[in-house]
Amino acid sequence: MDRFDAMQAFARVVEAGSFTKAAETLHISKTSVTQMVQQLEARLRVKLLNRTTRKVNLTADGALYYGRVLRLLDDLAEAETSLSGASAVPRGLLRVDVPSPLARMILMPALPAFHARYPEIQIDMGVSDRIVDLIGEKVDCVVRGGELTDQSLMARRVGDLQLGVYAAPSYLQRLGTPAHPRELEDSQHRIVGFLWARTGKALPYAMHSNGERIHIQGRYVLAVDDGNAYLAAGLAGMGILWLPDYMSAPHVAQGELVPLFEAWRLDPMPLYVAFPPNRHISIKLRVFIEWVAELMAQHAPIAPRLGGDRRVP
Repeated sequence: MDRFDAMQAFARVVEAGSFTKAAETLHISKTSVTQMVQQLEARLRVKLLNRTTRKVNLTADGALYYGRVLRLLDDLAEAETSLSGASAVPRGLLRVDVPSPLARMILMPALPAFHARYPEIQIDMGVSDRIVDLIGEKVDCVVRGGELTDQSLMARRVGDLQLGVYAAPSYLQRLGTPAHPRELEDSQHRIVGFLWARTGKALPYAMHSNGERIHIQGRYVLAVDDGNAYLAAGLAGMGILWLPDYMSAPHVAQGELVPLFEAWRLDPMPLYVAFPPNRHISIKLRVFIEWVAELMAQHAPIAPRLGGDRRVP
């Protein structure tokens, strides 16, 4: 048994969810894949996979081994690529998870250029604002706004989102234009609540002007946990929004949103790419992170006073 081929076959079975699909991607027979995985289990003296007629799942030992196998395969790929110098081509499957507005408004329009630059990289992109178990879900990286609370992760800050407060003209016609942020706390005004994944709650926003600093919670009749839904609710007049510039700018230009409290400022929201702690990051992940950083330098550059990375690879 070639141990490398067996480990590669095992990884493909896990990724594909079946022996048949793994065999197709490896261009070998299903029997060969099955035999290699069985021989690997016999050598290790553990059961790596639970097999049913419908799907294949990792055992507890299999999940632990799979994580190590991925690192070994990435090490080998990087070693081979480093020797091939300028002719190296990053390749392989990259699993990422990104916020829905960022995907729709920034990443998706730029992905054709990324694919043209790195045609051998295949991306599985989850689009959500939920908390992702990077190791358990086999995700290579996530892009998230706000300070990261999981200190076990490596992270690179790739941007700072400048925030503002906005409302739809229909909302202002119905309820009037608030003159001071505190009016959102004690009047008929309503915000659209955003339920943060870390807490499941709508959090207050810190605002400052001329030495005065306040925290505004606001009251809502609707709260959502998705960025695109949040924006859509504001555009529909359901309440006042706090938005990063990249989300608000096109709607302000078209007259669909009106800026509020322009004498007040909000602290920028840091944007991170976070990934599991390893000895190194693979070349395919490295070029993806650099690409995201390039994009955000155009749309939301890092504020000089805040520095760069929280933790660097």
